[in-house]
Amino acid sequence: MNSAEITKEQLAGMLDHTNLKAFASRQDFETLCGEAAQIHAAMVAVNPAPVALCRELLRGSGVRVGAAISFPLGQNTIAQKAAEARQAIADGAQEIDYVIQIGRLKDGDDAYIREEMEEMVRVCREGSAICKVIFENCYLTKEEIQRATAIAGEVRPDFIKTSTGFGTSGAKAEDVRLMKETVGNAVKVKAAGGIRDWKTCAAMIDAGAERIGTSSSLKILREFKEERYI
Repeated sequence: MNSAEITKEQLAGMLDHTNLKAFASRQDFETLCGEAAQIHAAMVAVNPAPVALCRELLRGSGVRVGAAISFPLGQNTIAQKAAEARQAIADGAQEIDYVIQIGRLKDGDDAYIREEMEEMVRVCREGSAICKVIFENCYLTKEEIQRATAIAGEVRPDFIKTSTGFGTSGAKAEDVRLMKETVGNAVKVKAAGGIRDWKTCAAMIDAGAERIGTSSSLKILREFKEERYI
């Protein structure tokens, strides 16, 4: 999709409105869900604990609830990640964003990354949930990003994702482009981390991202409207 041609409604429908802070309160989640429903975001992205609350708050809104799994480090076993995802889905999560075991990828253990991805995709398919795989590109070389993307192209999760937003840096348009060029249309790409304005968001969309993870959804939409209509 071209950012120059996107409508406000299409943009809002690409946004994963996010609050993954450790100190987020019930009021914060009520605000998050209210904003997401108001703008018709794709989903709210939260940690597993508030999933049931958010699902109830968003009932009838059309906005989905997403749970971040093994977040933000990815340093859990495959069995632990699968169990966490199953519980989140049981609590009402309709999308799962999990972090790969980054060290195993850097060790060259592609078989482990594939096994982990296959299991997480299976759990999500069984629960009718969308599966997104977080690479955390700030810790990876270009070759490692390509290897993880190639595995995803064969395993077929719904999305591959640039970042948690908790690493040393967030999404980069060049990484989104590399992921998209490597995987083609087999898997969609989500950009997340450090996307706080429309200019940055537009760059990610033009690079090939079809979902945007951000806590600045309202600001992005306001800037989009100002650019287009004022």
